[in-house]
Amino acid sequence: MTWTMLDTWIVVAGVLCAMSCALLGNFLVLRKMSLMGDAISHAVLPGLAVAFLLTGSRSSIPMFVGAAVVGVLTAVFTEWVRGFGKVEEGASMGVVFTALFAIGLILIVQAADRVDLDPGCVLYGAIEMTPIDLVGVMGRFVPRAVVVLSIVFAINALFVLVFYKELKISSFDPGLATTVGINAKLMHYLLMTLVAITTVASFEAVGSILVVAMLVVPGATAYLLTDRLGTMLVLSLVIGAVSAVIGHVAAVIVPGWFGFSDTSTAGMMAATAGLLFALVMLVAPRHGIVSRLAHQAALRLRIAREDILGLLYRQEEVGGRSATATIDFHRLGIVTGTGPIMGRLALLDLRRRGDVVARDSGYHVTDKGRSHARDLVRSHRLWECYLHESLGVGVDHVHASADRVEHFTAPAMREEIVSSLNEPGRDPHGEEIPRE
Repeated sequence: MTWTMLDTWIVVAGVLCAMSCALLGNFLVLRKMSLMGDAISHAVLPGLAVAFLLTGSRSSIPMFVGAAVVGVLTAVFTEWVRGFGKVEEGASMGVVFTALFAIGLILIVQAADRVDLDPGCVLYGAIEMTPIDLVGVMGRFVPRAVVVLSIVFAINALFVLVFYKELKISSFDPGLATTVGINAKLMHYLLMTLVAITTVASFEAVGSILVVAMLVVPGATAYLLTDRLGTMLVLSLVIGAVSAVIGHVAAVIVPGWFGFSDTSTAGMMAATAGLLFALVMLVAPRHGIVSRLAHQAALRLRIAREDILGLLYRQEEVGGRSATATIDFHRLGIVTGTGPIMGRLALLDLRRRGDVVARDSGYHVTDKGRSHARDLVRSHRLWECYLHESLGVGVDHVHASADRVEHFTAPAMREEIVSSLNEPGRDPHGEEIPRE
């Protein structure tokens, strides 16, 4: 691949579009309005048609004004239908943008003899052509799309910086925003206005696919990586920019691997953003699929360890500390739900931790393991007392419930139960409750 100035301008346009959309897209994701960009990108069609019918020209300014006005009206009508029609947000978007899109098609048919409409350009734009349409800026020729998108990005960044607190509060809790004196509805319409302007400004250069993708995907990806809004904004900008750069490079290189000459750069940028989202969805530290599965496995292993310790401790209560205990994994599975494979893994982990040692074809709890087991059994029997005495649960029903909550009982909670029950000595079954 030979990199030229044309490639640089294409990437710059893609990056500016991605970052402009990503900034606002974060708040659409948080407000559960991710499809608003898609709705606006479809609904601007009547604005384009009306602008052409009124002016008889396809010049940029009338088209931009017409599309922007209809884009804002899309947000207003959506809110109006949702509020007065008492319908769900997604349904109101669907009603508004399909109706406006249909009106736009009717108007386009009326102007069909005087205007050409390229469906391909509407879908994936003409970002490859941006370096051709130049304007003079400070003595240099710069692609017009780059100038427009730079202005849009600057406006969006200024809006987010100036109204960061207001956007944050109104996005998470509109009711609280109104209570503290923030006009949540005004913030909503300002945000929707900028979404409409950004969508229209990006529409001609990159098409609707990339606009919608960058309004949703970078913000959604960043949302999986952090729970802090400031960090989310920065991450979404980085993800959008990286998607644009890698997407253009991939659009040039990847088709050759399959015997094709090239493909849509805007489409590949959107696809790259989707791939980054899929990757993050798998490996995100807290919300990724792999991390959740690992967390669930670690939790099951911990519960299995504690179940085995509790079993060995109870056997010691019967046979004394010198007795060698055995583990029936089949019975353990029936009583606690711990499968034989997880049970054996838990036993190996207990031996690795030094809580249990193998002895005389059985197992012996060490002093360290006994301390852990005593706390667990104490929690279990205290919960049985609490369920029976304070909540009136029958003696034959308290064990299963106590078995579930014993693994999540902190020392402070145990003391609260002790205090409320006045230091019980035995559980409802007559078993002695271990002391601290």
